[in-house]
Amino acid sequence: MQSKYPADMKARVTRALSLAIIAVVFSAPVTLTVASETNYTLETVADGLDSPWSIAFLPNGEYLITELVGNLRIINQAGEVSPPIAGVPDVYFAGQGGLFDVLLDPAHDLNQLIYLSYASGGPTSNTTTVVRGKLSENRLSEVQVIYSAAPKKTTPVHYGGRLAWHTDGTLLLTTGDGFDYREKTQDIKTHFGKTIRMNADGTPAAGNPFINAPYVLSYGHRNPQGLAVSRSGTIYQHEHGPRGGDEINVIEAGKNYGWPAITYGLDYNGAYISPFTSFAGMVQPLHVWTPSIAPSGLTLYEGDSFPNWHGDLFVGALVDAEVRRLDLENGKIVAEETLFSEIDERIRDIRSAPDGRLYLLTDGAEGRVIRVTPNGS
Repeated sequence: MQSKYPADMKARVTRALSLAIIAVVFSAPVTLTVASETNYTLETVADGLDSPWSIAFLPNGEYLITELVGNLRIINQAGEVSPPIAGVPDVYFAGQGGLFDVLLDPAHDLNQLIYLSYASGGPTSNTTTVVRGKLSENRLSEVQVIYSAAPKKTTPVHYGGRLAWHTDGTLLLTTGDGFDYREKTQDIKTHFGKTIRMNADGTPAAGNPFINAPYVLSYGHRNPQGLAVSRSGTIYQHEHGPRGGDEINVIEAGKNYGWPAITYGLDYNGAYISPFTSFAGMVQPLHVWTPSIAPSGLTLYEGDSFPNWHGDLFVGALVDAEVRRLDLENGKIVAEETLFSEIDERIRDIRSAPDGRLYLLTDGAEGRVIRVTPNGS
């Protein structure tokens, strides 16, 4: 079990600094580009949303939307946006904090349960929190906190906050490093920079790898804001790097993903965070972006509407105001394509709908829901 830097790492730092530039420039995976053969139509479903962060698809064809400012709204099939849903907990809306993800219970048709992740607390004590409650008649009731990351922090940034169901019925959550607490991502006894795996009631899931850290599935993450699980149970997660070094990882139980001991990025002031891009016992990313694209939102497309895209990963790129399609073949990313740049807005979330279409959320005070439909459908 590894919960801190390897004992010999610090001793090797000085020697490695002379090779750091070579490592950063030449060790990152090569990005390829391909041209899409799929034609599509973009349609605005709803607009005027205040910093939408996540979307979920209700069984009746309506949509649930979270707004970072703390609102949960319903959009009906005519594109009409509801007033804020009552009963949503107060959020800490500051910096990057606010209302994050929304996820339906697998048995939502029977129990009406939904799950929300959000920043709770205040300036001197805040954290990533998950609640569940019953959604009925535009109101959330029987709301209960099922999880809060510990310990709390003072910074209003790097919360993580993405939710997903694993195929084994457990609930996954990403947590960030809180920016000022990055060294704690290597300490499994904290919830900084972790993939959390829990039961639907918030108790630790059986089979997690660390006896002394019962919630922790993986560690060494910076600020993961993308999470997707394949039908076969593979967990894909992406995280923001600092200045460069955005990553996509395949998450496996008990693995250390390296931050901040290894990274392909630099600090914001240009200084080295670490001279290492790899180290024994730490997982290499599936894919790296340097310079950063600021990834947000992630879906693995397993629908039928876009057969050329089946099995590919889609990532929102905040910096470049577009989406990246990653051609995934036999567990490896073999090509990358830029899509939907004609929207010319920051993409906060991207999801696959039950009907096989893709949905995008644009970022900012006038955010939109955009549906991607194949031509001729």
